[in-house]
Amino acid sequence: MSVRFYLLAIESSCDETSAAVLLNDKVLSNIIATQTIHEKYGGVVPELASRAHQKNIVPVVQQALAEALIDASDLHAIAYTQGPGLMGALLVGTSFAKSMALALNVPLLPVHHMRAHIMAHFIRTESEQHIPEFPFLCLTVSGGHTQLVLVRSATDMMVVGETIDDAAGEALDKAAKVLGLPYPGGPHIDRIAKHGDALKFSFTTPKTDGFNFSFSGLKTNLLYFLKEKNTQDPEFIGREMEHICASYQHVVTDYLMTNFEAAALHYGVSQLAIAGGVSANSVLRKKMQNLCERRGWDAFIPPFEYCTDNAAMIGICGYYQWKEGRVGKWSDVPKPSWSLHDF
Repeated sequence: MSVRFYLLAIESSCDETSAAVLLNDKVLSNIIATQTIHEKYGGVVPELASRAHQKNIVPVVQQALAEALIDASDLHAIAYTQGPGLMGALLVGTSFAKSMALALNVPLLPVHHMRAHIMAHFIRTESEQHIPEFPFLCLTVSGGHTQLVLVRSATDMMVVGETIDDAAGEALDKAAKVLGLPYPGGPHIDRIAKHGDALKFSFTTPKTDGFNFSFSGLKTNLLYFLKEKNTQDPEFIGREMEHICASYQHVVTDYLMTNFEAAALHYGVSQLAIAGGVSANSVLRKKMQNLCERRGWDAFIPPFEYCTDNAAMIGICGYYQWKEGRVGKWSDVPKPSWSLHDF
């Protein structure tokens, strides 16, 4: 008979306050409070984010417990995001997790945010589960990170490629801002691009060593392109918005897939996964599936609800750490710049 292990997970690395309850590897609740206050600033304001976390964390945790139909006294451990992320935001989640764990006399499970994105693939669902086998290669793409990770086990991961400047998600968000679209801009570009011609405009594909990425030059290329076109025709952006979005998104996603494929061939893996907020992008998901079909590889794409920042992914990562006896200490502190290389 399997052990019934109830775990509360807390995510507060950026601008989502989230709490989830898991029974072993099954999610019983996953509550997310999105901070809309940042929209008018066109990006996350760290001080405002930490204040919003302080306001949201208690009701979010209460709702997670209520939806899971358990009491706090039923919990066996508390997992939380230790890093990377915004220092003030991480402090809120860390302090709350420690206080609650101390009151309940249960262990703490500090989780690396980027490992959690990858481990979201192992959340058990009601339908037939299709999860990757080790080793597999994961492309983790978000607003703050772009990495290619060789996953040998739940706790053994090696970064084999990463961005040397900006992340893919940031490249999409900044492009959206230049185009006058609301924050966060990535989903808006994805939506608008559905009606555009992805080959109408050309943008320079970045050149990097190995399997690394670079997006700063691509952003600059778009900025100069729009400046030149807008000087010639002030109505250009409004008239060509759909084609601009489609063409820019096409270059970003093609670039990601090119390095992804090259790394998979180099390391001899036939199981590929994507994770992180940008993995919700419809074009990236389609290109990922097309790549694997063409190569005869297996593709693993998480459900939409586990792509963006959420506590369920923190919980599943914490659960696997608990199974290996890896628990935290009361002296653990937030690690805002915690690299996956150092884990």
